[in-house]
Amino acid sequence: MGKSANDLRKGNVVILDGAPCKVMEFERNQPGKGGAIVQTRLRNLITGNSFEHRFRSNENVERAVLDQHDMDYLYSDGDMHHFMNSETFEQIAISDEDLGDAAKWLMEGLTIEIEFFEGTPIGVLLPQSLELEIIETEPVMKGATASNSNKPAKLENGVTLYVPPFMTAGEKIRVNPREEKYMERVK
Repeated sequence: MGKSANDLRKGNVVILDGAPCKVMEFERNQPGKGGAIVQTRLRNLITGNSFEHRFRSNENVERAVLDQHDMDYLYSDGDMHHFMNSETFEQIAISDEDLGDAAKWLMEGLTIEIEFFEGTPIGVLLPQSLELEIIETEPVMKGATASNSNKPAKLENGVTLYVPPFMTAGEKIRVNPREEKYMERVK
C-alpha cells in the first residue's frame, strides 16, 4: 500500500529497492523554489546498513507489510536466542546483533512481539513493563528521600538500572524495558 513521503514517521518500515527499511530519522525541508523534500535516515532491515535517502514530499512510498507474532523466549546458546510461537509451536532463532539492546532483557517466561518480513524476523518489541526483583543494590542511606539521586540496582535478569535511594535488595519493581527505566515499586 502506497503513502506519500510527507506522511512518513520515525519507526515506519518502507520498501526501497525491494528491501524493508526502517525510518530512523526524518526531516521535511521546503527549499525556496520547487517542491518540498523529506530527508530520511533509513536502516535496511535485512543488511543492517544505515543510509540517507531523499524523497520528494509528494512521492509515493511503499509501506512494508509486517507480520507480528507473540513469541515465548526459550533459551540462548552463544549469540543465538531461541523463541517459540505459542500458537503454532514453530521455533526460530535470532542473533544478538538482530536483537540489539533487547537481548539483555531476555529471561525465562518472557513473551515478546517479533516482527517478520516475508517470513524473516527483522525486529522485536519488548513489553511496556516487566516486574523484576532487585538482587543487589547499595543499602538505604539514612535520610534518603525520593528527591535524592538514584542509585544503581542489579535486577534478577542481570540488567543494572537506576532506582530511588530507598529501594532495597529483595524488593520487586516495575520497569520499562523499552526505555530502561524504573517505573514503580510493586506492592
